Amino acid sequence: MKKFSHVIVRRPCRAMVEGITSAPELGKPDYELAMREHDDYISALSRCDVDITILPADERYPDSCFVEDPALITKACAIITNPGAKTRNGEKNEIIGAVREFFPADKIEYIHDPGTLEGGDVMMAGDHFYVGRSARTNEEGIKQLTEILAKYGMTCSEVKLEEVLHLKTGVNYLEDNNMLVSGEFVNKEGFEKYNKYEIPENEAYAANCIWVNGTVIVPEGYPTVLETVKSLGYKVLVVDTSEYRKLDGGLSCLSLRF
Repeated sequence: MKKFSHVIVRRPCRAMVEGITSAPELGKPDYELAMREHDDYISALSRCDVDITILPADERYPDSCFVEDPALITKACAIITNPGAKTRNGEKNEIIGAVREFFPADKIEYIHDPGTLEGGDVMMAGDHFYVGRSARTNEEGIKQLTEILAKYGMTCSEVKLEEVLHLKTGVNYLEDNNMLVSGEFVNKEGFEKYNKYEIPENEAYAANCIWVNGTVIVPEGYPTVLETVKSLGYKVLVVDTSEYRKLDGGLSCLSLRF
């Protein structure tokens, strides 16, 4: 089953060592190691039957390698978000050029102030989108997103977040009605119709796996999650994301897949 044809990534910048983090105890990222991990990430994606647009590093924005947040791309339109983190808000202007390579101007939508939205809070399941109400994505942003999606015949529902930074920090849809859930999402309402696979607390970070055309990319070092995904019959690729974890980032954060 092929769903995605294109992927956009942005190379990490040297300033990433000053990126936003909620876990300073993990230490600052090692830039050279982060670059090698990014190489491996691109290599894994290249094995999933997609073409890859690689954007250059942008030293003005330490977190700009997390290209998922300033844009949301659907099968019908692209949406330039309005990131809620002040140091990241300008990233939305830097992603527009790449998006224009794939979408005409009349199919590019925008989230406007006072609405905020970050792509890490949005999970696509078919033509329905779950969006996390978080410190970075507010009620007005969700309202605007819902209205935009409705224009294109798609639907949206809000999920209030209590513990995690972004929605996809703790729940990810793997297609085929399968969903990885951890922490607050294990019993959260709204996901009852899916086959839910609970991630143990000590591997919660690895709930952030990504499905790309039948292959699931899994972060390295989480054996229970790896075995769970394998048991579902997916082809699996493993990529180390240790340096991105130090910035609250995971596999989904590092690319736009469409």
